[in-house]
Amino acid sequence: MVAISKQVKSAKRLHKLTINPLLALQKLVKQSIVLLLFFVVWEIAPRIGLVDPAFFPAFSEVASAWWNMLLSNELFSHFSASITRSIAGFGLAIAIAIPLGLVIGWYPIARDLLNPILELFRNTAALALLPVFILLLGIGETSKIAIVFFACTWPILLNTIAAVRNVDPLLIKSARSMNISSFSLFYKVILPASIPTMFTGIRMAGTGAILVLIAAEMVGAKEGLGYFITYSQYNFMIPEMYAGILTISILGLIINYGLLALEKRLSRWKQDPTV
Repeated sequence: MVAISKQVKSAKRLHKLTINPLLALQKLVKQSIVLLLFFVVWEIAPRIGLVDPAFFPAFSEVASAWWNMLLSNELFSHFSASITRSIAGFGLAIAIAIPLGLVIGWYPIARDLLNPILELFRNTAALALLPVFILLLGIGETSKIAIVFFACTWPILLNTIAAVRNVDPLLIKSARSMNISSFSLFYKVILPASIPTMFTGIRMAGTGAILVLIAAEMVGAKEGLGYFITYSQYNFMIPEMYAGILTISILGLIINYGLLALEKRLSRWKQDPTV
């Protein structure tokens, strides 16, 4: 019986190794076909006169401009400035919002005391405060990092609070019935159960970090993707402008998929073991 069981398990592993590449290829095709169709339409529409090519050039022209800027290192300098600001503000938001959200979610008195000010600031658009940040912190790096930090804090904080409050009470009761310490309860039960909801907020914040920063760079900056897009528009460098916009999209995809991979790694217990 043991030998038969081992043979069955080996057959299942071999089946997964055979099927998984095919499933991955099918998934890749499904996810890519609409995107490829979009680029094809983008290429054809200006060439057949559906849109004015002066204002909406073909995708090949945009790709050529993107490649030339990449070779000249111009694109990298703007990209590095934006990514540095985004990571700094985003990292600060994670470092502050997650511990604060865990405390507020776990202790009712902290929630009651801080809830009014949380409701006030969560409904305040970050870009509406941009003039305030510039007045207080100037037009340098500090104001841009600060507004990214402000924009990222609220989705992370609020999702962390919701994650802690929505942990299954049965899990908590079961853990307490084993007489574990409060620290062990929090570390081994509350925190792992909160990770999926927390990462929803982190991914929202990652997207918001890019969007808010680009808008801030369009107002007052001398480098960065937002500045470059505005500069290209003013100087009628239309292919370069679209190349900058594509770079922002690529940056957003990298951040989103990176956070998805990290979430899967930190919440393996949630994955289906049969997959």
